[in-house]
Amino acid sequence: MSLFKRYAEEESSIVEERKEVPIVNTVEYKQVETKLQTFLLDELKKHQFQTEEESKKIREWGKLFLDNEAERLTFEEKKRILESVEHELLGYGPITPLLEDDTVSEVMVNGADAIYYEQYGKLKKSFLSFRDDDHLSRVIERIVSPLGRRIDESSPMVDARLPDGSRVNAVIPPLSLTGPSLTIRKFSATPLQMNDLINYQTLSEDMAEFLEICVQSRLNVFISGGTGSGKTSTLNVLSSFIPNDERIVTIEDAAELNLSQEHIVSLESRPPNIEGKGQISIRELVRNALRMRPDRIVVGEVRGAEALDMLQAMNTGHDGSLSTGHANSPRDMLSRLETMVLMAGFDLPLRAIREQIANALDLIVQQARMKDGSRKITRITEVLGMEENIIVLQDLFVYKETGRNSDGSVEGHFETTGVRPNVSELLEQNGYKISSSWFKEVW
Repeated sequence: MSLFKRYAEEESSIVEERKEVPIVNTVEYKQVETKLQTFLLDELKKHQFQTEEESKKIREWGKLFLDNEAERLTFEEKKRILESVEHELLGYGPITPLLEDDTVSEVMVNGADAIYYEQYGKLKKSFLSFRDDDHLSRVIERIVSPLGRRIDESSPMVDARLPDGSRVNAVIPPLSLTGPSLTIRKFSATPLQMNDLINYQTLSEDMAEFLEICVQSRLNVFISGGTGSGKTSTLNVLSSFIPNDERIVTIEDAAELNLSQEHIVSLESRPPNIEGKGQISIRELVRNALRMRPDRIVVGEVRGAEALDMLQAMNTGHDGSLSTGHANSPRDMLSRLETMVLMAGFDLPLRAIREQIANALDLIVQQARMKDGSRKITRITEVLGMEENIIVLQDLFVYKETGRNSDGSVEGHFETTGVRPNVSELLEQNGYKISSSWFKEVW
């Protein structure tokens, strides 16, 4: 068995889809809910509790109130009212159950009556709703205020992060024509491991082992893909292969990486304050990271002028750097990097930019979100260098889609192109033996 063959075959667990039933709110139902919320607010103002005690007291007082004031409502209606009021007082209103559901990865609110969520890669519409746009606006204000951000007509857009790490984006009128819009990408409390990606059929075992030894051998790896394709999750998994005795500096717009190593410095960019001052960009953090004696630099996403500083770091002794970017293919990723380098404001010749890219990058991992919602690593591509004015790429692993099965799921398989990697010699110098079965001729 290979030295890195440590991913046991596991059967895919059976997943439960979120079950929702339509909510019928009668006039009496709404009146009782409003009275209960007013009553509980008055009671809470008289006391000072910790959050856990508040939740317990709300249930106790709420049950007594409903038993006396809502005799005509059913047990289920009383229970739903009490949960709704608790979510309103201690959580984020109607969307609280979605945020607490571990199977939901993203929550999208397109106005008071349109709440959608993503579960297992598929979008679904929820029966939940806000009372009106003002109710939704108050919840958005409750999310961003504790974080030192504001949202109003003069600043109608905001990016923020919940205490658990979930990313929040909110847009209000006049920019949003359908009412306040709220998007929350949830942060996973338990980060994915490589065997999870294998079980989800995001990649094959051979691909996993190859990527592992590439990270441990300090190759520069760039992960590209579209929005929601799972780039950050894959970056998190690959980062876990960095040896524990190396100093890692992570740089992100909103902290999402959750590394297990001991020696980590996490940096996060900062937006401007109300006066428009105090902004710290990703580019400034990348340049500062070079002065922090890093063994590895991990940039959550490259999307602007910081691409130039990242490439220079890769070319000046900071091997083993990892990052992600938005692109539909490895070749498109190279074009985007060229454009981002030009955004730095330097009038560099195109050939000089391409030489920087070709010398800096070793591997591009292309990830895609398939039509059935699943995520796949569709290509692992090696950057070979320059030939005349063109950067030469070579696919090592590819995903071949063959069709759909009866339930609409994508069918296909991972295979190699039969080409031995150009970095094989470097990997073997580091003590890793390349299995001949990974790169046998299959076409």
